[in-house]
Amino acid sequence: MSITKSTMFSEIEQVIKALNPKTISTERKAILQPLMDFIQSKVSSHQEIRINFICTHNSRRSHLSQVWAQTLAYHFNIKNVFCYSGGTEATALFPMVAETLQNSGFQIKTISKNENPVYNIKYADNQHPIIGFSKRLDDDFNPKSEFVAIMTCDSANEACPFVSGAEKRIPITFEDPKVFDNTPQQAEKYKERSLQIATELFYIFSQIKAY
Repeated sequence: MSITKSTMFSEIEQVIKALNPKTISTERKAILQPLMDFIQSKVSSHQEIRINFICTHNSRRSHLSQVWAQTLAYHFNIKNVFCYSGGTEATALFPMVAETLQNSGFQIKTISKNENPVYNIKYADNQHPIIGFSKRLDDDFNPKSEFVAIMTCDSANEACPFVSGAEKRIPITFEDPKVFDNTPQQAEKYKERSLQIATELFYIFSQIKAY
């Protein structure tokens, strides 16, 4: 697997360099395998790869997953990967998520300040920014077909047994850092969840064979 000699921001590169996929359990790798297989099948057949990460409120885990997946696809030079996020309802991207990503080296600007702010999230000088805001999974910003739906929380997984337009629906759930909001552990726990998501997506993309 070739790794991009890129314009990725150096602080993000250092975070990625420190990720250790050996910490992922055998049981967890089995949960990650279907997404790996989906990506590999698309790469092998030279098709575009659309991944929509879905959580109940599209405020925390789904955004962390979207941003890290897009960044790690670029890091491993996997072409034609387009990552999205959505919820069963729209709320707002939680500010601590933006702060956590910024602390990992992402350049973040607030494009629109309202009840549902819109963020411009960049991981490299010459790559299109990720546009982060809370939206329903069927929002016009998201693909209508030919995508894999990744259910990142148990409640969304239970509430959406069927995702319209998805080629495949895969539950890969993460514990919600929300439970630590307004506690002394908040920043630490958001960072911990962000790095777990990054580590698991690193493992997935590191296994993809390009053709």
